[in-house]
Amino acid sequence: MSAPRDGILRAMDSPARPRRASVVDVARVAGVGVGTVSNVLNRPEVVAPATRARVLEAIEQLHFVRNGRARELRAGRISTVGALVLDIRNPFFTDVARGVEDRLAKDDYTLMLASSDDDPARERKYLRLLEEHGVRGLLVVPTSSDLEHLLAMQQRGVGIVLLDAPSPAPDLSAVAVDDEAGGALAASHLIEQGHRTIVFLNGPRAIRQCAGRRVGVDRALVTAGLDPAVAVQELLLPTMNAEGGDTVMSSLLRAGGPPAAVLCVNDLVAVGVQRAVRRVGGTDLLRRVALVGYDDIDIAAELAIPLTSVRQPTREMGWAAADILLRPDGAAEQVMFQPELVVRESSAAPG
Repeated sequence: MSAPRDGILRAMDSPARPRRASVVDVARVAGVGVGTVSNVLNRPEVVAPATRARVLEAIEQLHFVRNGRARELRAGRISTVGALVLDIRNPFFTDVARGVEDRLAKDDYTLMLASSDDDPARERKYLRLLEEHGVRGLLVVPTSSDLEHLLAMQQRGVGIVLLDAPSPAPDLSAVAVDDEAGGALAASHLIEQGHRTIVFLNGPRAIRQCAGRRVGVDRALVTAGLDPAVAVQELLLPTMNAEGGDTVMSSLLRAGGPPAAVLCVNDLVAVGVQRAVRRVGGTDLLRRVALVGYDDIDIAAELAIPLTSVRQPTREMGWAAADILLRPDGAAEQVMFQPELVVRESSAAPG
């Protein structure tokens, strides 16, 4: 005998009290006990077919969705991992997140993703919220070299893996790419093309990746017998995206024409550089500027003049970081990937 449904459904649908259906609601509509509903959800084979069908009908009518968080707490297993990156709009971080997601899916974990916008206060806010949510662990692209708050979280039992940053402590896991090597690859390529001066559009030195790439650029120049203080014009960007690249390159063009060689801290900046140059002098002027980006995002090869770029193994980084986090023994590990230069037409401009 089934319980009356009309009154319950009207209460559930009332605009004055919108809420998600509960197991208790399903039990009332199906005319069974809460334990029977639980069995249908978790052990359907122990429930008589007719009763199981009645519960499933009630679930469909009420649009019931089980509370996964409550189920995890009862089972003592947490299946959510948090990741905090600098800016999810940057395709580099999107590709890294895809690697994380692919590894988590292998063991039925889900990903919660947020952006710090390179803001330490925003970083701490999201870290607190993710910890309060009770995630299995956190993958973090840190906004600064101060990692005391992350070490404190790890001491509280939250698994931490630094992402796109090396670890200063042996017991703090990290997955990174050698940014100094990447900067050296890019600068060496421009030097080999005959350039003796380079405009470097960089981000804030407080960001470890930006500082590391500058160190690599200087190293390549010194190796070639050039003085970095003379050979590099470093311009710090207001924002590390296409708008920032466009703004700075437009200023350079107004001040005295295009530079012969430009190295960009990432590919989005290079996209903005190409846009600014093309707006002033079209493709002809663009071909006179040797341009190198960084990250080798998907669109790099699809630009009007395909972009030479330093490739980072994004998916592999994300996979490795998630794999370390999920290890049952919790052993710390530091992984350092090596970048690769991908040469395309954009850097073939004559000096």
